[in-house]
Amino acid sequence: MGLESSRIAFERARRSVGAGVGSGLRAAMQPHPLFVSEARGAHVWDLDGDRYIDYVMAWGPLVLGHSDPRIMDAVLDVAGRMQIVGTGHVLEYAAAEAVLESVPHGERLLWSNTGTEAVQIALRLARAATGRRRVVKFAKSYHGWHDTVYAGLSDTDCGEVAAPASRGQSPSVLDDLVVARFNDVEMIERILAEAAERDIAAVLVDPIMSNAGVEAPSQDFLQTLRSRCDQHGVVLIYDEVIAGFRIARGGAAELFGVRPDLSVFGKAMAGGFTQSAVVGRADLIDQVTDGVVHAGTFNGNPVALAAVKATMEVLADPAVYQTLESVSAQFEVAIGGLLASGPRAARLQRVGSLLQFVPDLEATSLHGTGGLWSQILGGMLASGVMFMPSGKIFLSTAHRQADIDTTADALEKVLRQL
Repeated sequence: MGLESSRIAFERARRSVGAGVGSGLRAAMQPHPLFVSEARGAHVWDLDGDRYIDYVMAWGPLVLGHSDPRIMDAVLDVAGRMQIVGTGHVLEYAAAEAVLESVPHGERLLWSNTGTEAVQIALRLARAATGRRRVVKFAKSYHGWHDTVYAGLSDTDCGEVAAPASRGQSPSVLDDLVVARFNDVEMIERILAEAAERDIAAVLVDPIMSNAGVEAPSQDFLQTLRSRCDQHGVVLIYDEVIAGFRIARGGAAELFGVRPDLSVFGKAMAGGFTQSAVVGRADLIDQVTDGVVHAGTFNGNPVALAAVKATMEVLADPAVYQTLESVSAQFEVAIGGLLASGPRAARLQRVGSLLQFVPDLEATSLHGTGGLWSQILGGMLASGVMFMPSGKIFLSTAHRQADIDTTADALEKVLRQL
């Protein structure tokens, strides 16, 4: 894999696009972002026509792989007739019905476009329902780039005071955040016992810490969140932008058996197209008819909702999740074994088809991971395998045993060279 065409393309992009990428973290790819001209199944092709096994999967949305014909056929059928119409269309409710059928606590939903947007409307609904303003989040968890939640991204940021994570953030909004520690039952019980006094409207939690090392919740933790939120009048919100429709058809509520009041979905729900939603209790959602503003020109556009409806229909087949679990378990065994015996020990953490490279005695984060990962990243790309700089690894139903075998062979060679 020469990668020279991608290097040249990246240099050109930097002359017109800030940082040379459409989303900032893509610039962290080693040795530079790969520029692709085609993507099908579990593979992408670069500008020279070289093929790569893809474990980025568009940073999560592609549970069914690239260009799944069932999704593409549905989208092309609608796109030829309308694109965005600014009024009602059948797919608004047909896609909504398909989503609500999948989600255990789904009574009503609101359409949005990105996870960041959907998190914001979920928090607005919680504040309107409770008359309170503050939100509990958990250290290291990422809930979008908005000033109000882009904070407390370090392991050490669990002293309840939110630390900003970007230059240019408004410090005034961070007073609305309380930062707790994931899976710390005692800490969250103490915080929520003072919910009324501390003006806490919501608990916002990624149930598997998708962007913070991929950590499954203890059963006591989720059950404590549910019971204490009920007890103290706090809205429980799951951020399932990454986990939703990937770890189970019904998301975290199905997998772990504890239902939130609201869930935020995105990424996998539209099979590679831009769409998100806030799903949950009807009484909370229906506040949009009573003074809570929710708006967006592209919300619920026909093209994206054609993708949502088609994706939901495919995911209704239990064989999809059986395949995801099988291929992900095979990957964990093959690749995890090599990492454990490598020059600096590391392991894989896995929840469903989402995995995370975890170096022994070093940290993982939204922006990257310690250990040998940065060296592995560049070596694997040169060998025709694309991973993410954060160490997250996404599997899809399009990945095959041959892809895993090829990946294992390449990784073995890369590790020998380190």
